[in-house]
Amino acid sequence: MTTPDSSQDPNAQPASQGPAFNNNLPHHTRPKIRAIRGFPVQAKAPDGTEHQMLGLADARQISDRVAVVMPGVSLVLPLMDGSRSIDQIVMEVGRGLTRPVMEQLITQLDGAALLEGPAFDELLTKMRAEFDSQPILPPGTTAAFVDAMLSEDTEAPAEEPARSEYAARRVRTYFDSLIAEALSDVPDPAFTALPKAIVAPHLDYQRGGLNYAAVYGRLRVADRPDRVIILGTNHFGVSTGIAACDKGFSTVLGACEIDAALASGLRSTLGDAIFANRFDHEREHSIELQVTWIQHVFGKDSSGQYPKVFGALIHDPVVKNGESYDGQGVALQPFVDALKAQLAKLPGRTLIVSSADLSHVGRAFGDEVALAAEEGTEEAQNAEQARNRVFGMDDEMLGLVVANKPSELVASMAWQQNPTRWCSVGNLVATLMVAQPADVRMLRYGPVMDPQGLGMVTSAAMVMT
Repeated sequence: MTTPDSSQDPNAQPASQGPAFNNNLPHHTRPKIRAIRGFPVQAKAPDGTEHQMLGLADARQISDRVAVVMPGVSLVLPLMDGSRSIDQIVMEVGRGLTRPVMEQLITQLDGAALLEGPAFDELLTKMRAEFDSQPILPPGTTAAFVDAMLSEDTEAPAEEPARSEYAARRVRTYFDSLIAEALSDVPDPAFTALPKAIVAPHLDYQRGGLNYAAVYGRLRVADRPDRVIILGTNHFGVSTGIAACDKGFSTVLGACEIDAALASGLRSTLGDAIFANRFDHEREHSIELQVTWIQHVFGKDSSGQYPKVFGALIHDPVVKNGESYDGQGVALQPFVDALKAQLAKLPGRTLIVSSADLSHVGRAFGDEVALAAEEGTEEAQNAEQARNRVFGMDDEMLGLVVANKPSELVASMAWQQNPTRWCSVGNLVATLMVAQPADVRMLRYGPVMDPQGLGMVTSAAMVMT
């Protein structure tokens, strides 16, 4: 037995042992693997030696448990599609695979709720019931950020509510330091009026902080919005079209209530389909990460309330030109039309936030070329050329955003097959279509890359007026 090093995936919980293998359980005899993601794990054997293992986790983030398996299991997983028996899988794989090994693997995966079956169904039912039981979603990604911030802070109180109050002060101080750095040398550090829309990253605050600050910092003296519409990216959900949320959002700074009038108006126009996949928001970070900044820069009104919010996850219009992937979900154009119609009726000021990351490149994302190498080597030259190709692609596509040409952006991405994996074409296009800005301006652009050059993500700060 080996012991996994969970530092490879800080959100992971070790899988409990599932039900003992049972030939009478259909999901055991014909296993069907759910959507999973893999990551390397260092594991220690009883003799103290370390081995490279494979961690398997839920790509939908419904289960927070992982299974740690031998790397060779990667040959088995594609065959676990529910159509094959265990003996068929063993026969097709060969290479010394035995039925007892398969039975043990199935038990392990079932314990992590990574198989279609009762364990996953129970977990899904519980998650959905908890989601629907509360009007405001509790913090998720931002709570993890706060926990990490306080983990080595010896001055942080241990008990509530003092700990949360201390954490809120720490977050505000951190955000202010980012704003000071991002705007220290810019000629226009403040917007005099509330813009129609902004673009901010949804990277974690540590990596994307300066791009967040470059746009949110300029909003500190602008008119306060009555509502903020946050259009995000659906990273983990199952929706084939627009997935709106019928909840407000909370962070360590407090709670933003949902704009109920806007939500009700959209439901009356688009039907219940607009909220059918609301559960996709349970683990999604691209909405929540904006909420803390909104609370920080706009604060509370005289009644003690932050601006109301409305969050929606936008699918990729490059896939089927804005239609839902399967023809069943809410398409982009009907959503845009309905949102514009509702905003024309509602009183007060509205700010739209496009929560957008751009290119995702490097070996971590399946590319063959390294993005960093020892200086002066041929590999370093190749890495520099690879990075410059990404920057060139970003510059070309961002030029279409600045020129307010959403249709051309979709067409160009489709023609080129989105070679650098922009993940937020949908919410960028939707923001342009709803806001209909007279001017779009780039405020800051920047890449972030790990020291080994395995992966690089780019993002930008933009304003639409």
